[in-house]
Amino acid sequence: MKPDEILVVDLDGTLLRSDMLYESFWSAFGKDWRSPFLSVGALMGGRASLKRHLALASSVQAPTLPYDPEVIAYVKAWRASGARTALVTASDQSFAEAVVAHLGIFDEAYGSDGQSNLKGERKGDFLEKRFGSKGFAYMGDASADVPVWRRASKAITVNAPMTVRQSAEQVCAQVEHLVTQTRSITPYIKAMRPHQWLKNMIVFLPLLAAHRFDAQAFILSGIAFVSFSLIASSVYVLNDLLDLGADRAHPRKKNRPFAAGRIPLAHGTWMAAGLLGLGGGLAISISAAFLMVMAGYYLLTLAYSLHLKRRAVIDICVLAALYTARIIAGGVATGIALSVWLLAFSSFFFLSLAAVKRQAELIDTADRGTQPSSGRGYVVTDLPIISMIAIGAGYVSVLVMALYVNSPAVAGLYVHPQTLWGICAVLFYWITRTVLIAHRGQMHDDPVVYAAKDRISQMCLLVMLGLALAGAVA
Repeated sequence: MKPDEILVVDLDGTLLRSDMLYESFWSAFGKDWRSPFLSVGALMGGRASLKRHLALASSVQAPTLPYDPEVIAYVKAWRASGARTALVTASDQSFAEAVVAHLGIFDEAYGSDGQSNLKGERKGDFLEKRFGSKGFAYMGDASADVPVWRRASKAITVNAPMTVRQSAEQVCAQVEHLVTQTRSITPYIKAMRPHQWLKNMIVFLPLLAAHRFDAQAFILSGIAFVSFSLIASSVYVLNDLLDLGADRAHPRKKNRPFAAGRIPLAHGTWMAAGLLGLGGGLAISISAAFLMVMAGYYLLTLAYSLHLKRRAVIDICVLAALYTARIIAGGVATGIALSVWLLAFSSFFFLSLAAVKRQAELIDTADRGTQPSSGRGYVVTDLPIISMIAIGAGYVSVLVMALYVNSPAVAGLYVHPQTLWGICAVLFYWITRTVLIAHRGQMHDDPVVYAAKDRISQMCLLVMLGLALAGAVA
């Protein structure tokens, strides 16, 4: 490098494994559901106007953003040689200044000002006027950077596609390619959270409870399971996009693909829409009624993600309703009428699990030494109340099960209904143990996922299935 040559670094996709336009959009959307509509109005004034609007409406924190450590090391080495560095980005000026203040490795910072979008030819002209023709090296990652490389003394690409690399080599005599991460399908699969699809097995519960074991019922339940899984994954992706800030502040959730910058946020936007479309297509293939159930589930989940999860007590009631929606979906898909006993049991049982989930989060918050639970409507001192809800609702579900055992409906389905009392005993034990484990801080963020991996929980499930089978067989 020349002693007077300055290294100019792009922000989105280069220094940052993310894009500030999407970062600010999802942050603003998470704060106010009206944000997408307000953004359309801001876009009427141009992209720079939109970026300024989102910068003011969002609450993105520079210290938590997913930076590329190898790019930071490159910039530090350049600066250590005595040369200057600058951050020049199409993102809003406020973001550029926040990043520069946080990292402390740049001498200058320039961004879009609300009227002029500092990108492509406009960025190239700006840098040429500021630093002179061929008076700077430029580090970027996209085709929009080609006009800048044409004016630069050196082109440095970061994780750029082959076509972009070739374009850089055509317009600039000196080129360096940095590869700091490789693309893989694994983060995309992880973002869909396939391990959470276990919950969707609940759609088979109406079939099992009614002892309907014909092929048609199984096929319809199977299609319902796949549809529910795809739509649920769409919700998980959407929730991750809305919760970027909170996830990055969490010791475990910060490693989620979107929070860690392993998947571009633009891809996440399309993933959420694509998964919803595929799930909806399968839903309508079953029936219009099933599609309506899935639409209700999606809208309730959206309301939960945008607002209701911040409302104490309402949030766990909604979570319980979302679990119960899977039972309703299974009944609608197969045409099996749902009994009051099943709905009452599921409502209380899943309310208990939802409370355990919040209990585990509050325990984790207490262990990290912070008072308010991030993004939730609870404080650590609410723990005794949440624990009482968890164990109280769980015990009521066992009571409903016990009353069901004595009901006339059982006599028509089971040859030996007295064996179902064993299920009540196992449930009582499992619920008590689950709340105790959460109280000790040993619970996974999701009790269903914990139960799927816990050996004792697996044994409890097998025992209950065995008791149910023994009661049904003559």
